Amino acid sequence: MKSLNDYVAVYKEQLQKGEILIAYNELVKFVMRLRTDFMKNLSDQYTFAGILHGYMDYTYFYYSNAFLKSKKLKFGLVLNHLEMRFEVWLLGNTLPIQKKYWELLKSTKWHKDTEEMPKYSIIEAVLVVHPDFNDLNRLAKQIETKMIRVSEEIVACLRNDLEVKKKIQQ
Repeated sequence: MKSLNDYVAVYKEQLQKGEILIAYNELVKFVMRLRTDFMKNLSDQYTFAGILHGYMDYTYFYYSNAFLKSKKLKFGLVLNHLEMRFEVWLLGNTLPIQKKYWELLKSTKWHKDTEEMPKYSIIEAVLVVHPDFNDLNRLAKQIETKMIRVSEEIVACLRNDLEVKKKIQQ
């Protein structure tokens, strides 16, 4: 078994080559650009929070609207570095809220291949599986289009399922 010093030596060696630093910085800049563009283009539909990129596994930002906030939910637009793809995550403000909505939504199309709740979210919907980073304008438009569609589908599902749940409880 390798020690932490062994891993750090490999990490340092890769960083010194420079390519990982360049790729990571460019990916983060692209996600920052997406957030800025979405704030301009979608501010009538959503509010957007700051970018989180403290780790090399995910870079993401939250976005929400009044309906989601009233349910203590939010979305995240996520660049999954390990899979190198873009995703939309539905998240709860707390773990109990996530568990509650997981129970409500676990039989939906977003969980057809999932038996257990995702580690960090309620729903993880893939937007772009193989992003083409050589055409960032096209990629940004593709992400925006799919993000809007998936977000609207999830909100519609929540509204419908919540209405059914209310009727059952009455």
